[in-house]
Amino acid sequence: MGKVGSPKSPHPHPANFDFLFGMRECQTATYSDHFPGRRIPGLDYHWSKTYLLGSLKGNTISTIAAKQAISKGVYGGKRQNWVHRHLRLIGFAIGLMGFFFWLDSVMFVDFDSANYHKSSVLETSTWKDAKDISGKKGSSPLLMYDRLLNLASASLAQKEFGHDSSNPWNEPSSRASAWKPCADRQTPKDKESPKKSNGYLLVSANGGLNQQRVAVCNAVAVASLLNATLVVPRFLYSSVWKDPSQFGDIYQDEHFINTLKDDVAITKDLPPHLRSVDLEAIGSVITDAHLVKEAKPSDYVRLVLPVLLQNGVVHLLGFGNRFGFDPLPHNLQKLRCKCNFHALKFVPKIQEAGSLLVRRIREYDSSRNRIDKELLGNFMPDNYSRSHDSSKGPSKYLALHLRFEVDMVAYSLCEFGGGESERKELQAYRETHFPLLLQRLKGLRPVSPEELRISGRCPLTPEEAGLLLAGLGLERGTYIYLAGSQIYDGKSRMKPFTSLYPNLVTKEDLLASSEIEPFRNFSSQLAALDFIACATADDFAMTDSGSQLSSLVSGFRTYFGGGHAPTLRPNKKRLSAILLQNDTISWNTFQLRVKKMIEEGQRVHVRRYGQSIYRQPRSPECMCKSR
Repeated sequence: MGKVGSPKSPHPHPANFDFLFGMRECQTATYSDHFPGRRIPGLDYHWSKTYLLGSLKGNTISTIAAKQAISKGVYGGKRQNWVHRHLRLIGFAIGLMGFFFWLDSVMFVDFDSANYHKSSVLETSTWKDAKDISGKKGSSPLLMYDRLLNLASASLAQKEFGHDSSNPWNEPSSRASAWKPCADRQTPKDKESPKKSNGYLLVSANGGLNQQRVAVCNAVAVASLLNATLVVPRFLYSSVWKDPSQFGDIYQDEHFINTLKDDVAITKDLPPHLRSVDLEAIGSVITDAHLVKEAKPSDYVRLVLPVLLQNGVVHLLGFGNRFGFDPLPHNLQKLRCKCNFHALKFVPKIQEAGSLLVRRIREYDSSRNRIDKELLGNFMPDNYSRSHDSSKGPSKYLALHLRFEVDMVAYSLCEFGGGESERKELQAYRETHFPLLLQRLKGLRPVSPEELRISGRCPLTPEEAGLLLAGLGLERGTYIYLAGSQIYDGKSRMKPFTSLYPNLVTKEDLLASSEIEPFRNFSSQLAALDFIACATADDFAMTDSGSQLSSLVSGFRTYFGGGHAPTLRPNKKRLSAILLQNDTISWNTFQLRVKKMIEEGQRVHVRRYGQSIYRQPRSPECMCKSR
């Protein structure tokens, strides 16, 4: 995440308190953290699930063998029948006690061992040697809701041996499948001969992968509005993101140009006579300072079009969130959708690595749905894995975008149970990275961390995310793909989560060193792998609905998912109210309230005025309703 006030900063300069603490555009710059699991170099992983039932079987077999041995001795003479009767009682009592000791260990043991594993990916947890982002070694877990955590652990252990009717894997409404993708559908009007171009539009996009993706689609719409020839957008390099990747390193430029050729003229570079022109000197450079946030079409017609007509070229420098969603003509809104969902295809090397991620976590080499086809291209799996029983179907997995990075945590001004040492550490981070934030706070009424939490302004901790999934009934053995960046105070913070859900993997765990090496120094390309793993997941859970990755992934799943790609969006304000009852709430009540909260967030509705078309594509400009 860029520093506040810098050209790359994802944070706006708010004019009021509510906007100040909105974290909607906060993103991090790192996509290289290592999470639980040891990676085995090689091209393919063939995994099998091992459950704790194995240890139970071992104890039972041992008990039976003991009984048989005792019985042989006892039945050797009639005079020892009374010994046989007593030994049976004693053996039963010992077996019962052993079972309860075993059940107790299931409920409370620290699950960073090999009891649950996908081959050896989870056999040795790297958390044991991981260093916290603060630079100190974390040891004991930081708990804020220890009572609820114990209830959740007991519930999950019980569920392994019982039956639970809850199903977080399906979208609750059949109305979701009524919406179909159609932004690429051509109409007679779309095929009209284009008018003579007014000039060339250069765009330099800032931010990370997802901010740049939005900027590209906005630039396509602006080029159409101004009847300009768009030069393939450029991506600005930042010392924060440290990624020199350009458009062609991430997206297929030829596919981009061909897909949009009937809507807007696109070229890879300026014509020779304009390449050497000093655009700043002739007044053709327009920055965010010239355009208001979420500018309207009329702003571009008034401010940009005259420069374009006069000089034949305009450079939108640092272009980001500078084109509003409403009011906007139908054709421009549709063009945005066509760009985002159809024109932007990842390059083959990203598709290939993404395909490896999906195959290895699913234990299955067969494609699942249209999302696979759109994201993986020619690398879409099409054969059954030899090591997997095809009759059981693919292994389901949930992708989680856990936004608990140090910049997110510090900027929120919340407290997370770490006491005075945590407060000092986060304050020092703010003084170094967010001096403008502290300056603005001096003129505002102090707001307590408790007020921030109650109002839903605090990022969810890993512990809270684990409780949320447990409340939804997600089984303990579920494989969870963790997307995003380095978790703040990772070792101690992640222990509560992995005690509930030990099968946690990342791209670093699933890919061999040689496979991930080509992406290691390119944060945007690593983020593209996270995008693929999240979008193709059976279920996607976010902890911050305002992040660009969560917004774009959820929109992609809505557009191509056919009503079979659920997204779990917690309402942080409501969840905070539930968690504040940690000391008294029953587990059944907790589950009911969490499920109701998530179900209400999954209601199917048409995009509302002002909402992002990339996140909420259910609208006449983007999707078609079949019934």
